[in-house]
Amino acid sequence: MLLYVTVGTNDLERAGRFYDAVLPLLGYRRQKQAQGEIGYGADDDVRCRFWVVEPFNREPATFGNGVTVALDAPSRAAVDEFHAAVLSNGGTDEGAPGIRPYHQDFYAAFVRDLDGNKLSIVCERPE
Repeated sequence: MLLYVTVGTNDLERAGRFYDAVLPLLGYRRQKQAQGEIGYGADDDVRCRFWVVEPFNREPATFGNGVTVALDAPSRAAVDEFHAAVLSNGGTDEGAPGIRPYHQDFYAAFVRDLDGNKLSIVCERPE
């Protein structure tokens, strides 16, 4: 259903360093960079699915209360590794890795990036 997702930043270079460090743990790498934006995608994808952007209107980037971008992880270990990588790269914890009440195999962690954007890293596969 989703074509791509964007998150805003007030410092594209800093955000790029952050996402370059954490997104490869989920199989995504920087695919494109242009004025005001960086795109990430999987090697076999036809387009970037995750973009970090400076707002088009030139106003400061802000995060939305209630907005969460959920990223699929291939394993529970990948959720743990991503959570640890986010914290070691300056992000903040919003919920340590663990089973959530949505169903028996919903293993997730919640974090915020350097601009306050909330991310959920989820593995729905049995251990």
